[in-house]
Amino acid sequence: MKDYIIAGAGVAGISAAANIRKLDPSGSISIFTDEPYPFYSRIRLPQLIADEIKQQKLIIYKPEWYAENRIDLKLNEPIKEIDPQNKQVTTPKGSYHYDRLLLATGSHPFVPPINGAEKEGSFSLRSIKDALAIKAYARGAGKAIVIGGGLLGLEAGNGLRKAGLKVSIVEFFPRLLPRQMDIPAAEILKKQLEEMGFSFYLGAQTQGILGEQRVAGVRLADGQEIAGDIALISAGVRPNLELAQSIGLQMGKGVVVDDRLQTSEDNIFAAGDVVEHRGIFYGIWPASQRQGEVAGINMAGGHELYEGTVPSNVLKVVGIDLVSAGEIDAECKFESLRQKDITKTSYRKLVVKDDTLIGAILLGDVSGKKQLLTAIENKKNIGTYKAELMEAEFDFNRLLT
Repeated sequence: MKDYIIAGAGVAGISAAANIRKLDPSGSISIFTDEPYPFYSRIRLPQLIADEIKQQKLIIYKPEWYAENRIDLKLNEPIKEIDPQNKQVTTPKGSYHYDRLLLATGSHPFVPPINGAEKEGSFSLRSIKDALAIKAYARGAGKAIVIGGGLLGLEAGNGLRKAGLKVSIVEFFPRLLPRQMDIPAAEILKKQLEEMGFSFYLGAQTQGILGEQRVAGVRLADGQEIAGDIALISAGVRPNLELAQSIGLQMGKGVVVDDRLQTSEDNIFAAGDVVEHRGIFYGIWPASQRQGEVAGINMAGGHELYEGTVPSNVLKVVGIDLVSAGEIDAECKFESLRQKDITKTSYRKLVVKDDTLIGAILLGDVSGKKQLLTAIENKKNIGTYKAELMEAEFDFNRLLT
């Protein structure tokens, strides 16, 4: 009977555990996490801030799921040391043997070197604990400043807006969602958000957070000051690499893995936000989930290869539907098919290279999203349909044939 140990209880670790159990019904599976909560939905944390959802509703797998799959979930017990030679991990509560080990330790918020970032009222959002702290502090606040206009920044800002605060967004790039949108799409979204009450400072750099002990606002690099009671820093994430580094695993932007998700050390695999695969660091849910599946299968003796993930986001940005996938071509290097409605509330763009669909932006109107995402994933040749793709009556199922 094999002993499987997983460091991290996020989507990569849980997906790996589920797939190990499918192939190995008798092995021992233990998942270690520093959090007090089982696997939960991070993308719904802004709803917790807005008091739209109760904490327990964030939990994806209840204790019964772990019991049914004979998975030992060890909360509040992070792995602190790894001994590859003796195949052993150590936590604050003891030592454990492994035959296969998975590093799925995730990531943490990146806090740039901003003066005053340590002040009371300055937050980042990554965990339930963070969301609860922000929610409690917001009760006595009137205005919030979100530093970062990416997906998480906008969603977190919307949570604060729904909690009754006025929200300003400071974004270093000259447009919102620079990774997911081109200029026309970002302009439409900005207008819609301004109508909701958001204020924006684009192409702006935060120099410091104002206030003595508590946040009183932020100062921009051009000297402009914005008053506020809460500063929420949303500047991306960085992988948790300490464990991997401590045992000398091959590193790049993350832990370097092969197509089987194996690291440079025998019997140690890695998946999720800590991973660099074929030179790419993804940091997105779909990639983490698939990497977890592949790692779990191979840890249990299967043979599965990870071929990469087409970067995609299918979500609601503050209640507005958005699909962004593959090459969004913000620099207009490729052929693209575009459609903007007369009310300027929706935008569709399909990016084409040599008659192959390589990317898409769908804002507001996301009809055909599943078929378009499949076509991008499969590098579908759309030459036959190119003239019809933007017609309202087009049957997107034709892309699947």
